[in-house]
Amino acid sequence: MEFDINHLIELIPEINTAFFQTIYMISISLIVAVVIGLPIGVILYITDKGLFMENGIIHNILGFIVNLIRSIPFLILLVALIPFTNFLVGTTIGPTAASVSLSVAAIPFFARIVESALREIDKGVIEAAIASGATPWMIIWHVLLLESRSGIISGITLTLISLIGFSAMAGTVGGGGIGDLAIRFGYYRYDDTIMITTVLILIILVQVIQFAGDFIAKLVDKRK
Repeated sequence: MEFDINHLIELIPEINTAFFQTIYMISISLIVAVVIGLPIGVILYITDKGLFMENGIIHNILGFIVNLIRSIPFLILLVALIPFTNFLVGTTIGPTAASVSLSVAAIPFFARIVESALREIDKGVIEAAIASGATPWMIIWHVLLLESRSGIISGITLTLISLIGFSAMAGTVGGGGIGDLAIRFGYYRYDDTIMITTVLILIILVQVIQFAGDFIAKLVDKRK
């Protein structure tokens, strides 16, 4: 492998564009995942057996849908959602189009993480809230989400890192971003400089996100 610094300098505009396309994709997808995945995760938890809003039908149907989407490999999901993506954003290529598939993949992933974080809460805290006359909404907002915020933040971190990997895969089919750059230059043109650079960018990005996520999670953890 050869690394050419002069060639790298020439391609800085391409790298810069690809980097911000990746940030754009994962930002949209993360927002959608949190906005939709968080309530789904909460519903999965509170409708489970023995909880204060137990409902087997809703729990089983929602759980089936979540597991169904999670069982589909991302590249297959990406192709399967092409008609829906085209209907929604009017195109099947580019960062915006890729964000649709990324969001669909991230929603059930984050929902299960939220459900797992809620299961870590001491049942005694919930029972005490019920005994004091708290409404379901008060329990969800002031007990469940408050007590599990550290786990949820860790889940956001994990989801964000997974989205980086998914976005790189989306680049292989015209989604743009770092993955697209690595395929077009690093693979098809056997450009070692671009391949090494894209790998380093992804490693640094993941490390920064993981460090920030861990720091914030520890900061809000009531148990520390």
